[in-house]
Amino acid sequence: MTERAIVLIGPMGAGKTSVGRRVARALQRPFSDTDKIVVRDHGPIPELFLAHGEGHFRALERAAVREALASGGVVALGGGAVLDADTRADLRRHRVVLLTVQPHIVGSRIGGTDRPLLAGEDPVARWIRIYEERRALYEEAADLALDASTGPLADIVTRIVEWVGDDARDDNEGEHS
Repeated sequence: MTERAIVLIGPMGAGKTSVGRRVARALQRPFSDTDKIVVRDHGPIPELFLAHGEGHFRALERAAVREALASGGVVALGGGAVLDADTRADLRRHRVVLLTVQPHIVGSRIGGTDRPLLAGEDPVARWIRIYEERRALYEEAADLALDASTGPLADIVTRIVEWVGDDARDDNEGEHS
């Protein structure tokens, strides 16, 4: 069996990439970000949405998720990756951390970005609507949920690293019983 990845899920602006990079560094594991894989292979996400639509982007995202999970390590998923039923099924074989962020905090994190799903209206209101639509999927997929709204990122990283250590010990005990 391939190594169980540590997967970060959650809404836009929750800090999945920033936290994921630091967790990977702390655990000395590779890091991958599915949005960055899509951009590497197909170009900027806003252009993909404009030229081909969200459905096409989601198919590319699904392929990026498969690639990232197969490589193990620490993986940050795009906010909408959990919409795909096959992705949610794949996540059951991995350690999944849901990073959340409070709406009053997210405005400063998503302002001035070119996120296609937030275009055309009040970005925070749209973010809240998208988060509420996806919340049950995030919660269903997650093994651990952490609010990344305030405090140093190092605290979130420490919690994840400790949790992974506890989880790995539990895995080893199960293998030897």
